[in-house]
Amino acid sequence: MSALKAGDSFPEGVTFTYVAPSGDTDLTVCGLPIQYDASKEFLNKKVVLVAVPGAFTPTCQQQHVPSYLAKLEEFKSKGVDQIVFIASNDAWVMAAWGKANGVKDESILFMSDADCKFSKTIGWTQGDRTKRYAIVIDHGKVTYAELDEVPKSIANTGAEGVLAKL
Repeated sequence: MSALKAGDSFPEGVTFTYVAPSGDTDLTVCGLPIQYDASKEFLNKKVVLVAVPGAFTPTCQQQHVPSYLAKLEEFKSKGVDQIVFIASNDAWVMAAWGKANGVKDESILFMSDADCKFSKTIGWTQGDRTKRYAIVIDHGKVTYAELDEVPKSIANTGAEGVLAKL
């Protein structure tokens, strides 16, 4: 498969793993990872899928996640049901990252794209990590898909850039 673009259907068979938010932000409280069938779930929702090179990395932690936290209500007002962050980190690290950012519910999910399985299918990886990208899926159809190729830039994939395309 090649890179996704607006107008494409979101591919079949895409799964991620995550630890469902429990409402508790205590980093020492760990649930068990479960499978998330993104292909199925994205058929019934408007979702912003954001891939980052790694949890807790400088640009991702200092710019990317905070941009979405600050604009969450604006996304909701544009009909976005969920924001999903993915990275190559395991599900526990991703869950801890969500907790560290105060996320207690499923409005923003932090999931593992283990071994970059999905990101590799669309060619958006850098070594053993995902590239920085955002894909908007509206009931199974891709309406926006962009990379940020400039190091440390979130122009196309941060909340402001994505909101401008909704």
